[in-house]
Amino acid sequence: REPFYRISVAEMKEMLSAGDEYVVIDVRNPDEYGTGHVPGASLLPVNSVFARRDELPADKKIIFVCQVGQRSALAAEMAAAAGVPADRLYNLEGGTDSWRKAGEPVE
Repeated sequence: REPFYRISVAEMKEMLSAGDEYVVIDVRNPDEYGTGHVPGASLLPVNSVFARRDELPADKKIIFVCQVGQRSALAAEMAAAAGVPADRLYNLEGGTDSWRKAGEPVE
């Protein structure tokens, strides 16, 4: 079993509207992030997630986002390996591509 939950765009929207217990982390490269990202998402490239694990919030649930959902799944696995409990880790299926296709805004 994966050490994270896979969620859809609709589930992510619902989670984010429920309050501030979630943080969105975009794990793409800076140039990709610069072309548009989920509003409020912070940048933490996938290749630095484990090395920068101390920067992962200890008091929030984390939604990882990339372009199509593969790098963010890897980032969630790295976070789990760093000790973040599985019930705090989420991966947006389809990534930023699915977010845009659903008509959601990017910044």
